[in-house]
Amino acid sequence: MSPGNAHPSSWASIINGRFDGNEITAMGFPAVTAYLQANKDTIGLPGVEVTHVWAQNGEIADRIAKSAGIKNVVSQPKDMIGQIDAVILARDDADLHVEMAEPFIQEDVPIFIDKPLAINVKDLDWFENQVTQGKFIMSCSSMRYSNECRILKQNISSLGQLELVTAVGKKDWLKYGVQMVEAMVAILDDLRVSTVQHIGQEGKDVVHVIFENGLSATIHLFMNISGTFQLSFFGRERWELVEIKNSYSMFRDNIIEFVRSINEGTPRLEFYKTKNIIQTVIAAEKSRRSGGETITINI
Repeated sequence: MSPGNAHPSSWASIINGRFDGNEITAMGFPAVTAYLQANKDTIGLPGVEVTHVWAQNGEIADRIAKSAGIKNVVSQPKDMIGQIDAVILARDDADLHVEMAEPFIQEDVPIFIDKPLAINVKDLDWFENQVTQGKFIMSCSSMRYSNECRILKQNISSLGQLELVTAVGKKDWLKYGVQMVEAMVAILDDLRVSTVQHIGQEGKDVVHVIFENGLSATIHLFMNISGTFQLSFFGRERWELVEIKNSYSMFRDNIIEFVRSINEGTPRLEFYKTKNIIQTVIAAEKSRRSGGETITINI
């Protein structure tokens, strides 16, 4: 479990169809308790169960297990191997993703890795090499599956030719930039990114993106602003604002897609789409560190 990340309890509860709201709230995630309670009639996925959990210390693992009715707490992640059909690495500290995912990948255990998959080229290349060898690796932001984004995606042609896209969110670039990029490119049917330039400052990130068709976009992530994640799409005919609020539905649909992928034997989300997003995140950070250099992404 990584600091501030409620996904272990949230996702396990959505899958298992049971939750201890008092425990989840006591762990510091009252918003998770609220959306699980509001959607308790739809939690639980048939034919799948979270049966094992590991965290960096026993107390945390015990609390996650209690919060979602998980039967087995293991002392080491590898102790799950041979007991499970797939694994969710529900941590967003990307610098540890290779180290923690490798034992499962080498044993051909299908894995979903929380966003962002990687924050440096070396780790991204490692994951791509594993996928090339046929390993089952799926990773994305749940923003890809948000109802709000899907509604705009189905109506995108009504805007006319797109001229500008803007996105506004909060928190830091390396953990949350991926959210905004994923939502944006998912609506744009995974349009590839050509160039990236960071034109803000640390804690007040502003990133200018140009897509392969010439469409321009800016992403604004500020640590200390209020509000939700928002995207605006401006066309020649009209414009539309997307405000992403329904965390529960996008988490549930993301998990369903992972389960469907396991049953089909291959990720339903192609790796090149994830690579496009992670390359953009990495390029923006490289641009920031270089003082605003424009970074070209090689497809």
